Amino acid sequence: MNRLRLALVFHDHQPIGNFDGVFEGAYQDSYAPLLEVLRDYPDLPMVLHTSGSLLEWLVANHPEYIEQVREFAERGQLEILGGPFYEPILACIPRRDRIGQISMYTEYLERHFGTQVRGMWVPERVWEQSFAADIADAGIEYTLLDDFHFRNSGMHADQMHGYYLTEDEGRLLKIFPGSEKLRYTIPWQDPDETIKYLRTIAQRFPNAAVVCGDDGEKFGTWPGSKEHVFTKGWLRRFLDTLRANLDWIQVCTMADIVDSQPPLGTVYLPDASYREMCEWALPPEMQLEYAHVTKSHEHRSDWPQMKQFMRGGFWRNFRVKYSEANDMYCRMLEISTRLDDMAQSSVGEDHPELISAARTELYRAQCNCSYWHGAFGGLYLPHLRNGVYHHLIAADSLLEQAAERTGHWVQVGADDYNLDARKEIRLASDRLVAYLAPSRGGHLYELDIRATKHNQLATLNRRPESYHERIRAFAEKRLGEDDKVASIQSEVIFKQPGLEQKLIYDNWPRKTLVDHFYAPGTPLAVVRRGEGDISDFVWGVYETVLKRPPQRAEVRMTRKGQVEGHQITVTKTVALATDHPGNLEITYQLEQLPPGKKIHFGVEFNFAGMAAGASDRYFYDFRGRQIGQLEAVLDLPPSGRIGLVDEWLGEDVSLEVTQPAGFWTFPIETISQSEGGYEAVHQSSCVIPHWEITAAEDGIWGVKITLSIDTSAAHARKLREAATVG
Repeated sequence: MNRLRLALVFHDHQPIGNFDGVFEGAYQDSYAPLLEVLRDYPDLPMVLHTSGSLLEWLVANHPEYIEQVREFAERGQLEILGGPFYEPILACIPRRDRIGQISMYTEYLERHFGTQVRGMWVPERVWEQSFAADIADAGIEYTLLDDFHFRNSGMHADQMHGYYLTEDEGRLLKIFPGSEKLRYTIPWQDPDETIKYLRTIAQRFPNAAVVCGDDGEKFGTWPGSKEHVFTKGWLRRFLDTLRANLDWIQVCTMADIVDSQPPLGTVYLPDASYREMCEWALPPEMQLEYAHVTKSHEHRSDWPQMKQFMRGGFWRNFRVKYSEANDMYCRMLEISTRLDDMAQSSVGEDHPELISAARTELYRAQCNCSYWHGAFGGLYLPHLRNGVYHHLIAADSLLEQAAERTGHWVQVGADDYNLDARKEIRLASDRLVAYLAPSRGGHLYELDIRATKHNQLATLNRRPESYHERIRAFAEKRLGEDDKVASIQSEVIFKQPGLEQKLIYDNWPRKTLVDHFYAPGTPLAVVRRGEGDISDFVWGVYETVLKRPPQRAEVRMTRKGQVEGHQITVTKTVALATDHPGNLEITYQLEQLPPGKKIHFGVEFNFAGMAAGASDRYFYDFRGRQIGQLEAVLDLPPSGRIGLVDEWLGEDVSLEVTQPAGFWTFPIETISQSEGGYEAVHQSSCVIPHWEITAAEDGIWGVKITLSIDTSAAHARKLREAATVG
């Protein structure tokens, strides 16, 4: 029997913004038990990659784990892989940040583990050929992708039992194809299935090397895996089986393979990720078509030959599929560019510590999980998006500090901030940062609160997903009262009843200052369904004028539009002033209203990141009385004020109107999939002040809305915490 080299790579990751309890649970269920088992197998070296976001948490919370990994690394039982520090998709960050993140993490790992870092993990294996030069420039010698990448380049499965050289602009990088077959046998099938597969390779290919790299969370954290892997002993059986075959299997590290055998040749790989990711990147309708084509052909005798030419989508199109991902990306890019400019100026020389701190915050905000969605929650999880914005806002404020802005200040500017070839408006103060899109309904699409590092408009639209068809289909065949339904491939779990009834889709961005006209008497039930608007203002283009009077910054947006055959002019002015830098002053003036005709006008606000289902997060009325938690559906009579409180965040947000308004409130919930099943997720609280107006003879009506944000509770808590630490 020919000898075969086998390298097993464990990739451990928890994203920025995840709950501390999730980190701890994964540590107890996966990371610590795995190391405990491996301690009994010192003759079986493995490869470990831990994302920087997780490793920083482990350093702070479980230093004993760090010591164990260091011990394993020093005796050669573990090879430590590097990568970009905070696990960004390389295609989602600028080249300067790719090199910066990889170099920073290599230094961090070598400092903590005392071992040379030669290889790296490519986050989500998202690959574009130009990355080869960036990775090499960061000092990395080799990396691991999927065999799917290699098949997409035209290679046959028989050519993937080793590693290859690739190149970009003269920089060389070694690349291993990771085995998709082993990703599905380990740990889900009996260990003998893995041995049987490896034996077929060893029999046919002398000096073969096989690498398998996958999520460490498969070993304990994924549903049912802890019992399977540890309690029922799959992992020990697997390692014992490897030991029993050491006469022909050499379990080794990636470094061992590189040092003991030459590359198989040179390859240039197309843009790709692992197979499943490429499918998820497709639009929903194309995902369904892809699945249909696959299912209808998989029983054909020539399917194995056809399958290798099947490809899905391109990762960057997640930013097209989800505009919210593009908003985060563009904000990140804006800060990265500004940071780079300041670092290379005199500011970088005068304030190196602030520039360094801002860079770390930027890198944390580049963590990939919030920028896409597949089998796990990802983009759909508000706390992950909030985590991204938390660090972006922190970086932005550090750069303002480095620019030596002091006291109360306001500014306004225009640029193409969201890369749509049209200009958006940025209003900023020492308390708030607001972005408006005049070409898209004049919407306020980002509102950053510096004190709490919170974007009130980190919302998410309700949109079709391919798996919604499964929800509808399984809802018709629901078995039992616990809403569990067995599918062909796995168990489908409905985490709440009646999810199919909540499959509502939005026709406009759930942002703020979305202008609506309704028929008089339109009920809340219609508005909740996203129906009832009778105008062209929601998506209309507004002409814009910027004004900079002393101690004030204003954006005036005007549009002439149609409301049931009547041409009406709407002018809305948004302002920040130094005397109230935590307030947005919003003024509406409606002109050319038909005298004597009743007009129903409403302005939509959305408040994200203020979670639902908790007694300390609630609405209050004009008298200050609590009137329901933030998921409440309310149809309130006319008054001058409504407020929202999130005691955990330390925020009190209120809307005050100079013309008494009825207030509608209702939750925006998305239906998404996660590792635990299908679930409804609260994304934002929608609040719509609305007025039924009968215009005077001059056809003019106006109202001033003050959006006030009070973070004094958050500030007081910080002072208490500082005093406790002191």
